[in-house]
Amino acid sequence: MVRDPAARLRAFIALHDTTLGPAIGGTRMRLYPSLDDALLDALRLARAMTYKSAMAGMAYGGGKAVIVADPRRDKTPALLTAYARAVHRLGGRFHTGTDMGLDGRDIAVMAAVTPYASHTAPGGRVDAADLAALGVFASIEAAARVLDRPVRGLRVAMQGLGEVGGRLARQLAQAGARLIVADVDRPRAERAVRELDAVAVDPDAIYDVDADVFSPNAAGSVLTESTIPRLRCRAVVGAANDQLADERDGDRLHERGILYGPDYVVNAGGLLSVLFETGDLDEARVTARVRGIGETVAAVWSRARGEGAPPHRIADRMAEERLAAGRAARRARPEGA
Repeated sequence: MVRDPAARLRAFIALHDTTLGPAIGGTRMRLYPSLDDALLDALRLARAMTYKSAMAGMAYGGGKAVIVADPRRDKTPALLTAYARAVHRLGGRFHTGTDMGLDGRDIAVMAAVTPYASHTAPGGRVDAADLAALGVFASIEAAARVLDRPVRGLRVAMQGLGEVGGRLARQLAQAGARLIVADVDRPRAERAVRELDAVAVDPDAIYDVDADVFSPNAAGSVLTESTIPRLRCRAVVGAANDQLADERDGDRLHERGILYGPDYVVNAGGLLSVLFETGDLDEARVTARVRGIGETVAAVWSRARGEGAPPHRIADRMAEERLAAGRAARRARPEGA
């Protein structure tokens, strides 16, 4: 745990696995019911980042950080600077960026202290939120092929119209999908009705919508023992992190015959933007890699059908296989190479 009483900083930085490279993952700021809840969130999300990096074919491991504070009341330059110093002390073992409660301005404060904090600015040549939405869109296209439906006319129930969800809604509308939307921020939903010819419903009613695809793009842990029986869809594909409240909820979707796109596979587009930031790939090649997420999730579904197993468990298995291959390659590497 990271503490700096003078800056009123309390944070956890979790490094899950660095087999494939330094840990990478966003930093979120939120109040938690307890410090134990904050630690559990960091550990769970760090594991998902390991799997996300592995399935995206990136030379990074998984990490995540949480700052235990109210972003509306407690966020100060002193707190952000103190946190950035903690990241810097890890010496490059952890690379971070924005997540819930932080934005590009906050990362800019951190970047003045450490090179291990970075952010792709909205509207730039490569926008991380645009790429995240594109990866989800490619995954919905893949789901439509499994369902033997064109995207045009596909009914998509969208939960959340924020940075990624709003962009995804536009991409789907441009492709001719029919949108049913819900957002706790009512003006966002009303904007989608005006501009995208969407139908808006109350946030809790989105689970009951008759749709081809349910797309969770806001909070995590929304697929639960109580919400899954309400779903009237054939597939679940969305950008939200940590969508399953419990691993067994993925089994429940499978038992109902609902195709599930494992979140860390589907939403890896934003992470892939790092390859542009680091200069490893140009804009066209990064975009192509993100479009390839649709092929990756299709491969998960194909193997899941072949093995008769839920897709989320197959994705975990595939990620672990890639990590095992990375460990084997490390052991085979000459010492000092």
